[in-house]
Amino acid sequence: MSAMNIFILLFVSLVSYPALPVTDKVTSLPEQPPVQFKQHSGYITVNVSHHRNLFYYFVEAEVDPPSNPVVLWLHGGPGCSAVGEAAFSQHGPFLVTSKGLIKNPNSWNTEANMLYLDSPAGVGFSYSENMSDYLFLNDAFADSKTKICLKDVYTNFSLLFLLLLLEMVGKGSPYSDFRTNDFFIAGEGYAGHFAPQLAHLILQTKSEFNPKGIAIGNPLLEFDTDFKGSTDFLWQNGVISESTYEMLNNECSYPTMQKQMRATGDLSTSCAKVNLQMETEIDGDTDAFNILADVCPVPPETRAGVKTNVCIRDDSIAYLNRKDVRKALHAKLIGVKAWSSCSPVLVYDFQNLENSTISLLGTLVKSGVRVLAYSGDQDSVIPFIGTRSLINGLAKDLVLKVTRHHQAWFHGTQVAGWTQVYGDILTFATVRGAGHSTPLAQPERSSEMMKAFWKGKPPSLKDHPFPSKIEKNNVFFYLLVNLCLILSGLYGP
Repeated sequence: MSAMNIFILLFVSLVSYPALPVTDKVTSLPEQPPVQFKQHSGYITVNVSHHRNLFYYFVEAEVDPPSNPVVLWLHGGPGCSAVGEAAFSQHGPFLVTSKGLIKNPNSWNTEANMLYLDSPAGVGFSYSENMSDYLFLNDAFADSKTKICLKDVYTNFSLLFLLLLLEMVGKGSPYSDFRTNDFFIAGEGYAGHFAPQLAHLILQTKSEFNPKGIAIGNPLLEFDTDFKGSTDFLWQNGVISESTYEMLNNECSYPTMQKQMRATGDLSTSCAKVNLQMETEIDGDTDAFNILADVCPVPPETRAGVKTNVCIRDDSIAYLNRKDVRKALHAKLIGVKAWSSCSPVLVYDFQNLENSTISLLGTLVKSGVRVLAYSGDQDSVIPFIGTRSLINGLAKDLVLKVTRHHQAWFHGTQVAGWTQVYGDILTFATVRGAGHSTPLAQPERSSEMMKAFWKGKPPSLKDHPFPSKIEKNNVFFYLLVNLCLILSGLYGP
């Protein structure tokens, strides 16, 4: 038995955990439209002595929950709330507007049981009564062979949460029906660390709910490559000038700038010069997470009922800070005066951003876990450029053949992005017109991509708009007429 197995078993055996309370069922949320599916939310205690409690929101699938997969969503940051940033803003059953909740027509729970976890303690509604639990959290590796360190607070307690929620449940618990469902882990941004680390830890502990796959959106995988991609993306999209691009390549790279700021808070003389020029060119009103998106504020009347509410984060913060909402969710505010989308108390060891997780993805693939790395193609923070390069390099290292060459995928009759598949187990895909959080700008395309992934399929080609025989004849006739006009001198040179 591995050291990690022993650690988990000892930890669980030392503390008595009751069965999950049926009172975690959410009867209805304030201003919620009527729905037929069940909702649950509340706390799981992962450390009794510290009163460390992780908050979750579990939404059953709209149709046939026992037959649909369970998808755990972990948000990035590190330190941002899965409940607020994803469940009520992106792909949960409801979207928050300035006028309350509306049904999300592109919710992922149409075909999956969605589990949103605020982790670690200090994020969202999750809390600890021992403030030391908020200090210098990390996702460190024990060694270069990708063994997870036993002090890894995030992955250990996320796994313990799953053990308690999905395995260690009493008879009659609302969760006991889902123990044998297909299980997936998904997330965005810094979940490029969290998701593969947790999946790998689950495999190490030989849990019965081994993940079928992980899906990570605009993921941080390898620091230098990802942030060098930001430089190329900003230049290619005309956000920075040619001279600034040259300075970033020759005087101070963007990865170097980020490392200096996180290490000391100061920049070297050369990096300060480059940074100042960048700031003069990149307008502060540009959304770095989606350079095509408008920014908040916008008139309130445009924020209710539209699919791309650019103020949805502000609306979610206001909604989740309401006492009646917290009561309905069985949520508490402990140690903070207000709910925040990203933690104001968590102190993360940002040196961990420089840990590469590419080798972990390789380990998962070799273990039979499907991996989808997808990118909104308008994100300048962790752009598709770096992710595409890293996934392609990983496929070469694993000697995976290209089983689906780079090509467009479709939602309806429109190109929804581009994708390439390696060995029918490793997939890279872009979502056209989306940013860092793909469902914010492209909810339909994001939903279709994820549902295909859960079914073991690549994004769809079924609606490829090849011209019909009549359309082909029309095209031929159009070209023939124009050719005649050109030859007759009536059109063109």
